[in-house]
Amino acid sequence: MNCSSSVSSVFYVPRCHLTLDFIPPQTSTRTTSASKISFKVSSKSSPNSSPLPFTRGRRRVTLGSTALSVIIFSNSTVSTCWSKPDFVELPNSGGVKVLDLRIGDGQVPVDGDQVAIHYYGRLAAKQGWRFDSTYDHKDETGEPIPFIFLLGSGKVISGIEAAVRSMKVGSIRRVIIPPSQGYQNTSQEPIPPNLFDRQRLFTTIFNPTRLANGEGSTLGTVIFDIELVSLRHD
Repeated sequence: MNCSSSVSSVFYVPRCHLTLDFIPPQTSTRTTSASKISFKVSSKSSPNSSPLPFTRGRRRVTLGSTALSVIIFSNSTVSTCWSKPDFVELPNSGGVKVLDLRIGDGQVPVDGDQVAIHYYGRLAAKQGWRFDSTYDHKDETGEPIPFIFLLGSGKVISGIEAAVRSMKVGSIRRVIIPPSQGYQNTSQEPIPPNLFDRQRLFTTIFNPTRLANGEGSTLGTVIFDIELVSLRHD
């Protein structure tokens, strides 16, 4: 992220659509001191527009529906700096990468604990096709049913176990699982309950023709959004 160090102030715009009228300060040849800039917020905006930098002169600027930071520089120019989230590879995980979306304040599980998670699973292939979600599994009251398993039992794909081991209860984590840590056979959990989804998932991952063509790294990569709901020490 390339941003000048001469920053006079920073403000953050949440996920929303705003139209701002930029009212510049008086022209000045000095650039060493901070300049005052005022904005007029309008409710009219275009949801398809993209963020634009703006400089001196009255100009209307529309901010799109993406979280961003606007940096106000001392020379009265405004620049937009984008921060791309970084995935971190878990140590000794075989290449599992995670991005924490929310950090909980509960306990961290250990092998032998019974853990309950919600997940949203999709393939890296097939344009990110979603093959299963526990939020779709409802009980008689309409509440989503979490997926429960014994951590360290080996019944669940390794990538999920690796990700859950370092999560706190209440955390949500996005996990990219490479083929070596994903589904190795059709009996590993979690298994989509819907027959069509289950068949499509496994025929994609274990497609012999495409595997022979060297596409295994693409076919077998799965992405899970995982929420650690609870744990129980057994």
